[in-house]
Amino acid sequence: MKVLVADKISPKGVALLRQQPGLEVVEAYGSSPEKVLELVRDVHAIAVRSETKITAAVFAAAPLLKVVGRAGVGVDNVDVEAATQHGVVVMNTPAGNTIATAELTFTHLLCGARPVPQAAASMRAGQWDRKSFSGIELFRKTLGIVGLGRIGGEVAKRAQAFGMRVLAFDPYLAPSRAKAMQVEGVTLDELLRQADYITVHMPLTEDTKYMIDEAAFAKCRKGVRIFNCARGGIIKESALLAALKSGQVAAAGLDVFEDEPLAKDSEFRTLPNVTLTPHLGASTAEAQESVGIEIAEQIADVLNGGIIRNAVNMPSMDANAVKVLGPYLDLGAKLGTLVQQIGPAQIATLRITYWGKIVDLDVNAVTRSIQRGFLRRISGESVNFVNAPSTLERLGVRAEVVKSTDDSGYTDLIKVEAVAGDGTISSASGTLIGKGNQPRIVEINGREVEVVADGKLLVLENQDVPGMVGQVGTILGNDGVNIADMSLSRLTAGGTAYMVVRVDHEPSEAARKVIKGHASIKLAKFVQL
Repeated sequence: MKVLVADKISPKGVALLRQQPGLEVVEAYGSSPEKVLELVRDVHAIAVRSETKITAAVFAAAPLLKVVGRAGVGVDNVDVEAATQHGVVVMNTPAGNTIATAELTFTHLLCGARPVPQAAASMRAGQWDRKSFSGIELFRKTLGIVGLGRIGGEVAKRAQAFGMRVLAFDPYLAPSRAKAMQVEGVTLDELLRQADYITVHMPLTEDTKYMIDEAAFAKCRKGVRIFNCARGGIIKESALLAALKSGQVAAAGLDVFEDEPLAKDSEFRTLPNVTLTPHLGASTAEAQESVGIEIAEQIADVLNGGIIRNAVNMPSMDANAVKVLGPYLDLGAKLGTLVQQIGPAQIATLRITYWGKIVDLDVNAVTRSIQRGFLRRISGESVNFVNAPSTLERLGVRAEVVKSTDDSGYTDLIKVEAVAGDGTISSASGTLIGKGNQPRIVEINGREVEVVADGKLLVLENQDVPGMVGQVGTILGNDGVNIADMSLSRLTAGGTAYMVVRVDHEPSEAARKVIKGHASIKLAKFVQL
């Protein structure tokens, strides 16, 4: 079998692959997209970092491909959906760069407090200018951490060692977990208003894009210092530029940008109070060696029929188990993400109940698929089937699994419930239907529905009054949104009803505002499965 190493990984990782019996290793760094399409025709595995794009065209051109391994966390350069459609495992190394990124973040924090890069440049120019490079201390200052995952948690430890007060905003973090980490859990507005320093450690999602924008900067203390070593786009760059020029932001440190590489004529390059690095988060010898060796081991395991680890599109199991459990994994992931999107941001328990013949199978992989689906929009690319349980635990969410022998009315049924601290439950149930084991959603929040578990959904709770279907259809039609199918449900006539509408594309913000503002609609959620 042939392995294409398309980007430079640790030489020890390449050597490990070469030592595997029956593996031929081809190193082809810096290949053009056209060359990649040519090289993949007979490869069984591809190892990449962030440079080479593994697109849908690559998967179509590689009939023997079994696995793509990304030596790093993000899989932005891999079309995961296309990989899944072609039955290709996509793996990453989610923990390998945690310390490296946390330390780089703290380096930026220190450079934001003490202008060391600027002073060093002055010295190289032959100057001795002590007055221009006065700084401030971290001691007894307040650090606001936006996103308290693995990296954010490591930054918090280092800040505490420097004597800083640490605030954390993470809408999914339970108060008990924040207390255990000795940080103060606050709202984003509270963090913005109180922090002297702010660092972001969230994945880039629809919810986090431009999380720090003009309105956010306006709430900050004058002279705040802000840092981003996570993902470009969390901080709105045009807003940051304006805040830096006005003095609202005293200093910034950026390792990531909305468009990379950063344009040569970017205004950020001209500002004296900004420290810029070219996406160096994982660029330490230790981190690169670690992720290079780790991804080589994972690829070798898959090709040798061993355990799949750190997969972003399937769980850790052998190939035979994947064939049996595959449809349940897909259903579980979609139920998990559905419940997360219709439920409250902060929950106490994630309860999963199984009925039917699936009870006799090893449901651990399905459970992890549900957990990963639930976390997908919360923790982004770093969450996988291996670390999903520990990620929930870090958020202070208790996991419960129930195998029921009661008659559910279905051959198989999976129910996912998100239980809030006050006991409020948001739920969804699903099953497999037909010869192709197609996933179907059959219950949402206690209402019976029947909808394909795929694509984009509008979940509406409304008063059961005449004309609602027509009114919603008209709003969507005027917005140019086509309805794929619809399911209606109610408990009693004249009470509340549920309408689940599967649409071809997302309604505009204006249309969603009209729907949410309708007098008879109590709940309106747009869900992407």
